[in-house]
This record gives sequence, structure tokens and C-alpha cells, in this order.
Amino acid sequence: MWKIVKQIARAGLVTEPAPFATAAEDSPQAVERIQREILDILGQALAIRQVDAGSCNGCELEIHALNNPYYNLEGLGIRFVASPRHADMLLVTGPVSRNMEMALRRTYDATPEPRLVVAVGDCGCTGGIFGESYATCGAVANVLPVDVTVPGCPPPPLAIMRGILSAVRRRR
Repeated sequence: MWKIVKQIARAGLVTEPAPFATAAEDSPQAVERIQREILDILGQALAIRQVDAGSCNGCELEIHALNNPYYNLEGLGIRFVASPRHADMLLVTGPVSRNMEMALRRTYDATPEPRLVVAVGDCGCTGGIFGESYATCGAVANVLPVDVTVPGCPPPPLAIMRGILSAVRRRR
């Protein structure tokens, strides 16, 4: 045990510095502007059901980042729900695997009208590196009607917020 403690003491804290927002779009002001616009449009809560249709979990990590205090989706009235029956929007990630195709359709059918579908990540938008094969149906649009796509591998949380905002704008 002492050997491990000595190694920790020698190495010190090994972390990366916080990322610095270089682009004007990634600044805290841009996040606040998008948050205000979402609040103005919604005026009420938005319930999102996130569905992993076969992804590598990169997009899920970015979606989970939306719940941290920096982006504060809960404070905007946007929350993630466990049941599609309580959802207004489906946030789908990954290429739709053949094993998830029927489950995704059932989730879509269980979501009450008017429902929105947002495909997140390159895999959800186009099938990504997996494409369409014996194991996958490819893009989410091959299985469900998609309202908005958010490209990126994985897309940053701000891009996902923009996708949610554009889907909500369409519903207006």
C-alpha cells in the first residue's frame, strides 16, 4: 500500500485544464442566449425520452453533460423521463441495430402526439461508420420519421441544445 501512496505523491494531480471557449458560439453568453430562447418558446416543461438504439455511448456522455450545472437543462424546464408515455420528444442515438428496431418503433408509438424525434450523432443521422448492414438498419430516419438531426461524433452539448431548440421551434 505504501508503494501506491508514494507513486500518487510523486505523480501529483494529473488532470487536464478546463477547456477554454475559443469560438464565439461556445461562449457562456451563447449558452445563456439559447437557454433564454428555449424558455421563451416553451413556456412550459419539455419531457425527453432518450433512446440508445445501438451507439458507442459517446453521444450519451454528451447528453448527460446537459444535466450538469453549466448547461442546466432542468432549470429550463427540460427533463429526461423514463417512460415514453410521459415524453414529448425522443432523443435517439446510434445506428439502429436490428435488435432495437422493434423496441424503437414501440417507443415511438407509445409517445403521445405531437411527438418530436431528434437523431443525435453521426450514427443516428447517417448510420456513421456502421452504415446499413446485416446488424444495423442504419440511420434513425430509416426506422422513424426524424424532425431534426444533430451531426457530430459525438456532438457537443451546445449542438444538442441547438437541435432540441430547433425541434421545439418546429412544433410551434
